Amino acid sequence: MKKTYRLAVIPGDGIGPEVTAEGIKILETIAGKCGIEFLITKYNLGGEHYNTTGEILPDTILESIGKMDAIFLGAIGHPDVKPGILEKGILLKLRRHFDQYVNLRPAKLYEGVDTPLKDKRPKDIDFVVVRENTEGLYAGIGGSFKHGTLDEVALQESIHTRKGVERCIRFAFDHCRKRNKAKKLTLCGKTNVLTYAFNLWERVFYEIAEEYPDIETDYAHVDAVCMWMVKNPEWFDVIVTDNMFGDIITDLAAMIQGGMGVAAGANINPDGISMYEPIGGSAPKYSGKQMINPIAAILAVQMMLETFGEKVAASFVENGVIKVLQNHLKSTASGKMGYRTEEVGDLVAGCIEESLFRPAADRKFSKA
Repeated sequence: MKKTYRLAVIPGDGIGPEVTAEGIKILETIAGKCGIEFLITKYNLGGEHYNTTGEILPDTILESIGKMDAIFLGAIGHPDVKPGILEKGILLKLRRHFDQYVNLRPAKLYEGVDTPLKDKRPKDIDFVVVRENTEGLYAGIGGSFKHGTLDEVALQESIHTRKGVERCIRFAFDHCRKRNKAKKLTLCGKTNVLTYAFNLWERVFYEIAEEYPDIETDYAHVDAVCMWMVKNPEWFDVIVTDNMFGDIITDLAAMIQGGMGVAAGANINPDGISMYEPIGGSAPKYSGKQMINPIAAILAVQMMLETFGEKVAASFVENGVIKVLQNHLKSTASGKMGYRTEEVGDLVAGCIEESLFRPAADRKFSKA
């Protein structure tokens, strides 16, 4: 009997529809062969929809998405919409409404992918950042006074609740144990300056650590993490941090793993609906040109399968990606791959199908 998953797809803006199409192609490739089925509902949200209708994310669509098992997002951002409108009205609204309190960002360098770090290899760059996703500076608490004058004051408050901090840190410990690699968890903060917020983070971190004697723990200031991520990325296994610092260090992590073309992420609610996405933006200048690398979107699908517990299907997807990166792409950069966006999706799908029909004894899987 097939296991059925209901998937909300939000292609979004710019190159979003192109890369989500390749992610869906991979789901269709893997589904029947692994005894699973996806019922896909597409939602027309983003800049074009907003400019045409004035709607951003209506409550009726939120209610409909609430009946799904997961969300697959392409990209949000339109050159004709003021920055912040779509990001707050769609991305942040989805995260908060569905309480997706963890942003999970793997940084993994694959064979065949160039990194700007001299002498670093795949064994050196393989870590995960667990970012708190609903609080901090992104909570939207603040305001301005005497706007537009020389006496203008702008306030943006960072909100950290015991509940929010604890559940994020506990997720990080659980993920570190489940990942079962170096079994080391690093708290990234700024305890010497942001004393109130990171006093809370540090206290909770070491309190919870007592429940995980098998996990090694340490602490590093965010500026040190940025330095070491470039100099010694092999020091990291799992990093846990707040919303703002997480937003910054994960983009640095994406660059050292080969760029936005291979960087995927997930907004996780372990007990509810999670959202999966490639990390790159909408890149409107590339829209419709079939120049964008869809590997990040395909790896987002792989993350979704892992979260669903479909580990065999997830392994097939990752190994398809590995083969294409090793044997086919000239580069992971946009327009330099040697193939069109849809052709890269076809290559991954072909590698998956080849593995699916290979005798089980001949299959080789990467470590999840």
